[in-house]
Amino acid sequence: MNFMTLLMGMGSTAASGSTGTQQSNPLSMILIMGIMFGAMYIFMIRPQKKKQKEEQQMRDSLQIGDEITTIGGIVGRVVTIKDDSLIIETGADRNKMKITRWAIQTNNTATEKAEAERAAAAEAKKAERDAKIEEEGKKFSKKKKKKSDEE
Repeated sequence: MNFMTLLMGMGSTAASGSTGTQQSNPLSMILIMGIMFGAMYIFMIRPQKKKQKEEQQMRDSLQIGDEITTIGGIVGRVVTIKDDSLIIETGADRNKMKITRWAIQTNNTATEKAEAERAAAAEAKKAERDAKIEEEGKKFSKKKKKKSDEE
């Protein structure tokens, strides 16, 4: 029994008389199609739109001096920014290339900044946790010292 037969059987009405055929309910088919579209939207369309929005925001926030990578794998530094195109310098001999905004895959400068911020936040969190552990240790040693003095 395949999946569609199972789905149609779930939404069908009772078997009719002696023929043993099942009548499908049009409302159940509409409900099944709606559920399938909803699942496709949640698992496929929404994440793709979110990713496209983030990429467009990254492309719009480019600044002169940022190091970028194009979808073709060319790495360069932004020299000039225009409405829908950029001029980048590549290589040691500073070749200049004009590319369109949609051809930008990553902003390496922003990625490096984000990684540095994450590392700094992780380091600060670790330092805070170590300070808290040290403080707890001091409290514990004071309590232990008081108990030994009382005895």
